[in-house]
Amino acid sequence: MATLPIFYTSQTLLQSTTIAVEEETARHIVQVLRMKTGEAMALTDGKGTRAEVIIETASKKSCSVFIKHTGYQPPTSPHLILGVAFTKNAGRNEWLLEKATELGVHSIIPITAERSERVFAKEERWKNILVSAMLQSQQYHLPHLSSPLSVVAVLEQYAACSQKLIAHCETSLPRLSLYKAMQPAKDTLILIGPEGDFTEDEIKAATDASCAAIDLGKNRLRTETAAMSVCAYFSILNSYTHY
Repeated sequence: MATLPIFYTSQTLLQSTTIAVEEETARHIVQVLRMKTGEAMALTDGKGTRAEVIIETASKKSCSVFIKHTGYQPPTSPHLILGVAFTKNAGRNEWLLEKATELGVHSIIPITAERSERVFAKEERWKNILVSAMLQSQQYHLPHLSSPLSVVAVLEQYAACSQKLIAHCETSLPRLSLYKAMQPAKDTLILIGPEGDFTEDEIKAATDASCAAIDLGKNRLRTETAAMSVCAYFSILNSYTHY
């Protein structure tokens, strides 16, 4: 059985009801994919709901669907909370958002570290990137994208997280390898600093809050590369825990 094409909607998905999908989604369904009345597809609200639907009406700018069946897809566990200092390069930030979503990150927190670049949030564009990456990777939960927070605020908010890590490049301070520090089956907070790294005060605040300090190998990585290496390792580590 072929996999149904899946689309995102912000609307509530209730079985045996008819809804009109958003105009941009409708254009993609009708004009790009050339889907027609009577064809089946799927919708998700990004909160775990998966709805199988049938197209009832289709025109260039509108599309209504009948919801035949709904089900709930539980989120993956454990959760990865990625606290990362965005760069002033918009393209690199957007790449980070896309790839972190594909790798199943639960939450993304833009960190305002002492050496961070000033970054202007593009909330609508960033959400569209998250939605596209969620659909492409066949997931049903959008990552939570936080408003920017300081290192201290992140540590306070996630004080109860069972595993906390901070990556930094300060060779004079003790660090563990990611391999030795990260344990499977634990909700994890990881802090990734700006291009200029975290300050010693920020590192101390993190380690005082029970963060394990880690390094990510011998090569000096860009912020988004460091973030993706951790996300990928976390995903692989927890995908095969039970095998």
